[in-house]
Amino acid sequence: MNPHYKRVTFAGFLVALGIIYGDIGTSPLYTFQTILLDGGGISESLVFGAISCVFWTLTLQTTFKYVVITLQADNHGEGGVFSLYALVRRFGKNLVYPAIIGAGTLLADGIITPPITVTSAIEGLNMVKGLEQHIVPGNALVLEIVLVILILLFIFQRFGTKVVGGSFGPIMLMWFLMLGILGTNQIIHYPRILEALNPIYGIRLLTEHPKGFWLLGAVFLCTTGAEALYSDLGHCGIKNIRVSWIYVKITLVLNYLGQGAWALLHQHQNLQDVNPFFAIVPTWFLLPSVLIATAASIIASQALISGSFTLISEAVSLGFWPRIKTKYPTDIKGQIYIPSINWILFVGCVLVVLYFRTSTAMTAAYGFSITVAMLMTTILMFYFLRYIKHYPFWIVGAIVTVFVCVEASFFVANAAKLLKRLFFLVFEIGLISTMYVWYNARKITIRMLSFVDLADYLPLIKNLSEDASIPKYTTHLVYLTKSTSRKKIEKRIIDSIFLSPPKRADIYWLVNIERSDNPYTMEYGVEEILDDNVIRVDFRLGFRIQPRLSIMLKKVVEEMINNKEINVYCRFPSLHHHSVDDFKFVILERFLSYDNEFSGRSGFILNSYFYMLRFARSDSEAYGIDVDRAVIEKVPLVVAPVKNVNLKRTYYKITGEDKESGAASD
Repeated sequence: MNPHYKRVTFAGFLVALGIIYGDIGTSPLYTFQTILLDGGGISESLVFGAISCVFWTLTLQTTFKYVVITLQADNHGEGGVFSLYALVRRFGKNLVYPAIIGAGTLLADGIITPPITVTSAIEGLNMVKGLEQHIVPGNALVLEIVLVILILLFIFQRFGTKVVGGSFGPIMLMWFLMLGILGTNQIIHYPRILEALNPIYGIRLLTEHPKGFWLLGAVFLCTTGAEALYSDLGHCGIKNIRVSWIYVKITLVLNYLGQGAWALLHQHQNLQDVNPFFAIVPTWFLLPSVLIATAASIIASQALISGSFTLISEAVSLGFWPRIKTKYPTDIKGQIYIPSINWILFVGCVLVVLYFRTSTAMTAAYGFSITVAMLMTTILMFYFLRYIKHYPFWIVGAIVTVFVCVEASFFVANAAKLLKRLFFLVFEIGLISTMYVWYNARKITIRMLSFVDLADYLPLIKNLSEDASIPKYTTHLVYLTKSTSRKKIEKRIIDSIFLSPPKRADIYWLVNIERSDNPYTMEYGVEEILDDNVIRVDFRLGFRIQPRLSIMLKKVVEEMINNKEINVYCRFPSLHHHSVDDFKFVILERFLSYDNEFSGRSGFILNSYFYMLRFARSDSEAYGIDVDRAVIEKVPLVVAPVKNVNLKRTYYKITGEDKESGAASD
């Protein structure tokens, strides 16, 4: 995180507006309209109850849970479900599953937020005089405009947001200012609407209205961006987020109050044709407001897409996701681009637009994923508050109980949307299953590793290195080891050195990579196990750091040479000047042996894992090892060896006819 954002500054305030509040900031485009449509039309009890529920949802969920409490879970300046998991994972081995489910459902949100926000903004053109006959929600022209915007948005990802990123904050500042002014203008005409902030109206709505409790599914739309707020903690800092939220919440509440005031002044209005958000905009300002709304919706989409890239990058580092190609389009820290995820999200967004067509249809399927993500965060927050903050159990229990009750209510209300969102369910199950399989398969493969005492083989390695009768393989031979002990080494590495074929080198490097809970750690330690012959290097990298072993190891060697710690020069005098660059990385890749006999869960996990490996990046790509330096060796994985082979030997006499037929067949 930029140290500049550790304190409250106007620059930090603008960055927070531009990055953090896109999703929650554009919710007034569709939330109040959806509540009124689901509630059966405008009535005083519905309007007052809806605004009361929205206000207290923003207060309880967004303000109290996320801004006040969850932002305390600051993992060296970073937030998000994986950062929170990294803080608490030592307190429970099964905490990995809330993290996986929370991440999967949050990613699923990435395929509906861009379509719903952009479509809602474009549909506002319907209220511009002269365009009402051309811009009709769901017609071909609206779909074409939305799809063009989405296509440009996803194509633009490869270039990063450095060029236009500076404009995000001012645009969102203008957007929220517009929300507040438009809302205030309507409140002046109907000041009694301020009474709607009383929680009693919300309680009456949920208990007395015919659809009561089920309206929570629509109310929840007002806080769908709260989870993303925590995920983007590292971009702005906790103080700037908390200060900017005061401004954001005031403008949001004013706008909802303004929409409510307009609704009560126009109770005869047919809501199928009018969006209250654009209805409160003066006629002369309609077109500019639509343009600003469109810009805000694009910024909201951009923030969610960037957040998805960050989430997948963290999942890869923590061992929850196959290694995939990652690019760094700019020199801005933390800004990444993952092509495969970008185009998966793009296809999902296009399918959402083509299937649902209108923003009102999309809202009917929106919200379920985020309720699940919020519940998972609540589970992880229990461990954070109890075991890291050391709050008394009764306080933590009371806080968590309130959140679980609120979020469970939203979950049940949103579960009614399940049949309308089967498309998303497939996407979520795919994401969660991928993380589940990858995590558990890695556990199995790590468990199957066999380690031996390195000291027993050091004399053999030294003899091999000095044996001139064996052709020299390379000057520097590098192996990646998962052993955390400097006295142990994988048996498969020893086998590779001596058996397939013997690899004679001047220096053998054993490299271990440890992932740190600190997102941006870049440290290393080095030990000469055998003078100028066997050297171990331990890299400690944050889970947001992309390993580049070729460069990193070369840097280590250069520092050791400068410090005169080792003599790494080639033993052929005429080749001294080439010695530092003569590296070979032996990468041991597992394959699933036919000598396994699986049943049930392990078979499913491992077969799925090795199928996914076909589409994952190779180790050389993942660790930043150039192809010309990488040597791939295949190692069979035998987890459940076949034991009962009922093979019987039979004895028979070869006759002359058998000989003749055999000769003929040959």
